[in-house]
Amino acid sequence: MNYRHAFHAGNFADVIKHIVLVRVLTYLHEKPAAFRVIDTHAGAGVYDLTGEEADRGGEWLTGIARLMQARFSDPVAQLVSPYLDIVRAFNPQRGLSCYPGSPLIARALLRPQDRMVACEIEPVARKHLIGALRRDTQANVVDLDGWMGLAAFVPPKERRGLVLIDPPFERKDEFERLAGGFSEAFAKWPTGCYLLWYPAKRRRATDDLARRVGAVAGGDADKCLRLEFSVAPQTADGPLTSAGLLIVNPPWTLRAELKSILPELEKPLGQGGAARFKLEAITD
Repeated sequence: MNYRHAFHAGNFADVIKHIVLVRVLTYLHEKPAAFRVIDTHAGAGVYDLTGEEADRGGEWLTGIARLMQARFSDPVAQLVSPYLDIVRAFNPQRGLSCYPGSPLIARALLRPQDRMVACEIEPVARKHLIGALRRDTQANVVDLDGWMGLAAFVPPKERRGLVLIDPPFERKDEFERLAGGFSEAFAKWPTGCYLLWYPAKRRRATDDLARRVGAVAGGDADKCLRLEFSVAPQTADGPLTSAGLLIVNPPWTLRAELKSILPELEKPLGQGGAARFKLEAITD
């Protein structure tokens, strides 16, 4: 499949991914030491929800639009509000007209001592990302293939931080590249937190990816979490309705937070019924 950010901005997969991203970065704030965010496939940064690409599928209407209208329990509202507040900041007028991608969400959570490097090789997307970040001195946009950047930028000098690996899955071997790229990076920086996003269309491919990543991470229950979220049954030739995240070296608080958050996302994000999720530790 070809998962181009612009066509799917603000959909259910973005919502899940970005809630997790914000929870991890919020946890990193608990220590004053600087951290670094490395976004290997950054995209354009901000997406026009009224434009042709986002309008073609209208996926944001069953994603972020529903979440902005959802009601949550007080504990869950506190956990998701940092993410929703960032989205609102990009939409000062009433309603939704744009959606921030991962690098802009991460930038909103950088403190003065923190830094970010975002890889984007596609010229138009890179130009838009540079413009969205306004040549920010804390956020470096590089013209580098994400797989090369993954190996080049770890370990960061801060020795704390997060690597987000969110490729477009344009090639048939993208799952193999994801497993191999993570393995190489983890060997150089085993203490970093890694978020690996993937479309959950082929069970054999996703299970093999989880097994390989879990084996590299060490096999302990607290080393690797697997989260998959499905808004409807996935069909081979249909649109994406299931996506997953592998979270390596997650904050110790994250699993409990997600156990609270995810059940309250099932109803607003479900399509033709309630959504379903799976959250488990990957062990040998």
